[in-house]
Amino acid sequence: MELNKIREMTDVERIVELEKMKKELFNLRFQHVTGQLENPVKMREVKKNIARVKTIMREKNLEEAKA
Repeated sequence: MELNKIREMTDVERIVELEKMKKELFNLRFQHVTGQLENPVKMREVKKNIARVKTIMREKNLEEAKA
Protein backbone atom coordinates (compact mmCIF):
# COMPACT_ATOMS: atom_id res chain seq x y z
CA MET A 1 0.00 0.00 0.00
CA GLU A 2 1.31 3.41 -0.94
CA LEU A 3 2.02 6.02 1.70
CA ASN A 4 0.16 8.76 -0.16
CA LYS A 5 -2.96 6.62 -0.28
CA ILE A 6 -2.75 5.99 3.47
CA ARG A 7 -2.19 9.68 4.20
CA GLU A 8 -5.29 10.64 2.17
CA MET A 9 -7.52 8.29 4.16
CA THR A 10 -9.65 9.51 7.03
CA ASP A 11 -9.04 8.27 10.56
CA VAL A 12 -11.96 5.86 10.36
CA GLU A 13 -10.78 4.44 7.03
CA ARG A 14 -7.31 3.87 8.48
CA ILE A 15 -8.72 2.03 11.48
CA VAL A 16 -10.88 -0.17 9.24
CA GLU A 17 -7.91 -0.90 6.96
CA LEU A 18 -5.72 -1.72 9.96
CA GLU A 19 -8.27 -4.20 11.31
CA LYS A 20 -8.59 -5.80 7.87
CA MET A 21 -4.81 -6.21 7.64
CA LYS A 22 -4.61 -7.71 11.13
CA LYS A 23 -7.23 -10.30 10.17
CA GLU A 24 -5.32 -11.06 6.99
CA LEU A 25 -2.09 -11.52 8.96
CA PHE A 26 -3.87 -13.86 11.37
CA ASN A 27 -5.13 -15.95 8.45
CA LEU A 28 -1.68 -16.01 6.87
CA ARG A 29 -0.11 -17.16 10.12
CA PHE A 30 -2.71 -19.90 10.43
CA GLN A 31 -1.99 -21.04 6.87
CA HIS A 32 1.74 -20.98 7.58
CA VAL A 33 1.37 -23.22 10.63
CA THR A 34 -0.82 -25.70 8.78
CA GLY A 35 1.54 -25.76 5.80
CA GLN A 36 -0.95 -24.28 3.34
CA LEU A 37 0.78 -20.94 2.77
CA GLU A 38 2.04 -20.72 -0.80
CA ASN A 39 3.76 -17.33 -0.58
CA PRO A 40 5.49 -16.69 2.79
CA VAL A 41 6.66 -13.26 1.58
CA LYS A 42 3.04 -12.10 1.82
CA MET A 43 3.29 -12.23 5.63
CA ARG A 44 6.21 -9.82 5.58
CA GLU A 45 4.37 -7.45 3.24
CA VAL A 46 1.28 -7.39 5.45
CA LYS A 47 3.41 -6.73 8.56
CA LYS A 48 5.10 -3.80 6.83
CA ASN A 49 1.77 -2.38 5.71
CA ILE A 50 0.45 -2.61 9.27
CA ALA A 51 3.51 -0.73 10.48
CA ARG A 52 3.01 1.93 7.80
CA VAL A 53 -0.58 2.54 8.81
CA LYS A 54 0.33 2.69 12.50
CA THR A 55 3.18 5.11 11.78
CA ILE A 56 0.96 7.48 9.84
CA MET A 57 -1.73 7.27 12.54
CA ARG A 58 0.91 8.22 15.11
CA GLU A 59 2.13 11.12 12.94
CA LYS A 60 -1.42 12.44 12.67
CA ASN A 61 -1.89 12.19 16.45
CA LEU A 62 1.33 14.13 17.06
CA GLU A 63 0.28 16.81 14.58
CA GLU A 64 -3.04 17.22 16.36
CA ALA A 65 -1.31 17.43 19.73
CA LYS A 66 0.93 20.26 18.49
CA ALA A 67 -2.02 22.27 17.18
